[in-house]
Amino acid sequence: MKVLLGKNRFYKANLHCHSTKSDGKATVEQLKEEYKKRGYSIVAFTDHEHLLDNSYLNDDEFLAITSFELAIKEFPTQSTLVNYNMRVCHLNFYAKDPKNTLTPCYEPVYDHYITDEIKDQIHFDKEYHRVYSTDGINEIIKMGNEQGFLVAYNHPTWSLENAVDYLGYEGLFAVEIYNHSCCTTGRPDDEHAFDDFLRAGKRIFATCADDNHNGRDFTDEKSDSFGGWVQIDAEKLEYGTIISALERGDFYASTGPEIYSLVQDGDTVTIKTSPCKRIAIGTRGRRANSVYAKDGEFVTEAQFTVSERDGYFRIWSEDERGKRAYTQAYDVTE
Repeated sequence: MKVLLGKNRFYKANLHCHSTKSDGKATVEQLKEEYKKRGYSIVAFTDHEHLLDNSYLNDDEFLAITSFELAIKEFPTQSTLVNYNMRVCHLNFYAKDPKNTLTPCYEPVYDHYITDEIKDQIHFDKEYHRVYSTDGINEIIKMGNEQGFLVAYNHPTWSLENAVDYLGYEGLFAVEIYNHSCCTTGRPDDEHAFDDFLRAGKRIFATCADDNHNGRDFTDEKSDSFGGWVQIDAEKLEYGTIISALERGDFYASTGPEIYSLVQDGDTVTIKTSPCKRIAIGTRGRRANSVYAKDGEFVTEAQFTVSERDGYFRIWSEDERGKRAYTQAYDVTE
């Protein structure tokens, strides 16, 4: 029997967040306070184009992940707020060492995000010219991995990229399948990209995240905070332990429901969740299955049968509001 989720305790995390240290409207201190109020233990402050050590925010119940968001644009001098048709690739870099604040692939054309307040805190080895192409993006991902980062791929639909573009990317740790900032404005989620990568034979994990900039109040119904997160299954709230759990895929992604456990015993997979209206399984091929709640009731557990011909399986659950939780994909042959 293999316990895939529920081995330890879960720590709630937002892996995509912007503060006043780039183009966000809330300080990191305000963000810590608001996220802690809502049960979060971890925030990755992925401010644009620079790495900062925010570990002074850490306490027994909160952990800041050293991270940043890097952009590669078709036309580097143009703004995505003006050129709405320009393709881009946005990547989040998560440092395995919290003190690793040497910004990789720094290019001055993108430094309009760097305010006078933090300019003296930015460190980089040398300037780098980013190229928007499959080879150019792969070189950046490779350099990030070599310099001690997990590299995640953000919001493909917002970026105007499709499988023709992103299936050429190598070395990614995760793909963002739900971006709350994008979805609150009406854009679709990116769940399809997860299966695109998996069916192309790439090992990758799925995340949900906020990408919050907080142009609205935290309590506003269209706030871009608190809408997408991951629950990390880890022994303790310690930087190296959390990063290792992420690197192994010991987490699930959610926009609402909770997953309490996921167990595989031979060819039987059992999942236990918070009350949902539907729990479904998908595979590499067309085989799929769903368990529905009866009218006026909820389902909190489901069992599915898997076989080697499925290649992989992944499970998602949906609550009465249409919010979903997603497991990672698990190789049936392992």
